[in-house]
Amino acid sequence: MSPNSFSAIRGGLRPNVLLFDIDGTLVNAGGAGRRALEAALEQHLGGAVRPQEAWLGGMKLDGMTDRLIVREAMLAVGHPFQEALCDRVLDTYAGHLEREIQGPGYRVLPGVEVLLEALGARRATVGLCTGNILRGARVKLARGGLDRHFGFGNGDVYGFGSDGEARELIVGAALRRASARLGRRVDPREALVIGDTPRDIAAARAAGCPVLAVATGRFGVKALQAEGADHVVPTLESPHATALLLQ
Repeated sequence: MSPNSFSAIRGGLRPNVLLFDIDGTLVNAGGAGRRALEAALEQHLGGAVRPQEAWLGGMKLDGMTDRLIVREAMLAVGHPFQEALCDRVLDTYAGHLEREIQGPGYRVLPGVEVLLEALGARRATVGLCTGNILRGARVKLARGGLDRHFGFGNGDVYGFGSDGEARELIVGAALRRASARLGRRVDPREALVIGDTPRDIAAARAAGCPVLAVATGRFGVKALQAEGADHVVPTLESPHATALLLQ
C-alpha cells in the first residue's frame, strides 16, 4: 500500500498526530524492563512463590501495559490484585529500571533518531502511546537520548500505562491530550499509532485510529499484516515509513 493511499483508507484525513509506542518500536531495552519488574515483584511479594520460580516465567509481555503485567503476575501466584499494591510495585520497578537500563543490550532501533530529528524540524505533533508508566517511559527514552523529542508534562501529547490497563484506554488518553494541545477535537482518523505488536494494532483499531506497524519487535511483517495494520514496514528507516510520516 502506498503512502498516497492513506487518505483513501481513512476518509480523506491525513495523519497529523503521530503516537509512538516505545519498546520494540523506538528502542530495544535489552530485557531491562522484565528484569526490573521481576525484581520489584520479588521485593514486594517474594513470599508468594518459591525462590526458583521466575515471576514472569514464559509470559509474553509484548504490547502489555505495565499494570496488566503486574496484575497477571499477581494472579498467577494466587495473590489477589490490589491497586495500591500495584502502584507500589510499579514505583519500585521504576527504581530498578534506572539501574537495569544501563545494561549492554539496550539500543535505539534503526531509523528512529533520523526520523525524530526530521519530525522535530517540521514541528510535527509527536507523542507517545505506550504501556509503560510515565517514569519508565522517560528512563527508557533517556538512555538513548530520545527523551528530548517527547514532552511529559501538561500540554504534551502522550498516553501511558498509568492511564489504564487496557491499551485502548491509553490511545484514548493520548487523543484527549492531543485535542487539548491543538485546541480542537482530534478525529481518531487523524492520529496515526506507530507500534510493533498485535496489541498496538488492536488498541488503535478499537479507538478508531489507523496504524503503522513496524517489524522491529518480535513480530514479522507478515504477522503484522495479518493483524490488519494499515501500513507495515520492516523498520522505521524504510522509505515507505519516512514518506508516510514526513509527508
